[in-house]
Amino acid sequence: MNRRVFGITGWKNSGKTTLTEKLVAELVRRGWTVSTVKHAHHDFDIDKPGADSFRHRQAGATEVAIVSGNRWALMHELRGEQEPPLDAILSRLAPCDIVLVEGYKRETHRKIETRRLEAKDQTPLAAGDPNIVAVAADFPVTDKSLPVFDLDDAKSIADFIERMTGLVA
Repeated sequence: MNRRVFGITGWKNSGKTTLTEKLVAELVRRGWTVSTVKHAHHDFDIDKPGADSFRHRQAGATEVAIVSGNRWALMHELRGEQEPPLDAILSRLAPCDIVLVEGYKRETHRKIETRRLEAKDQTPLAAGDPNIVAVAADFPVTDKSLPVFDLDDAKSIADFIERMTGLVA
């Protein structure tokens, strides 16, 4: 399946999640269906100790689905398997207009690099990644070899993403 995928990448505390949140809201406001994939640190957990689903996983279940009238979630324990590649995760998503991918610095989809003065690392990623097609920063960027956006300008960045992914001509 050929999906429209666009990434938001950057160092820790560079504004990735805030920008992703703003872009989801803006693209949905424009009428698009949007899904997201967030790459997290290896020790993250969305489950709480003591919850039934947590107890199922602790007992050894590889997959646990939690279903209600409002939402459902599927958790998969890797149990020593390798982390799946992004393509494997994308293939499990329901059809949508666009998938925004947060993180995944080393994957080959097109992405925008976020930069903040308070970020953990200030080293530009774009110099070493030809898949970074724009920069969003909260400070003036002197290297103008790529389009540069204000980190808070979700409308202009959404316009750019719509054009880059073919959502609009």
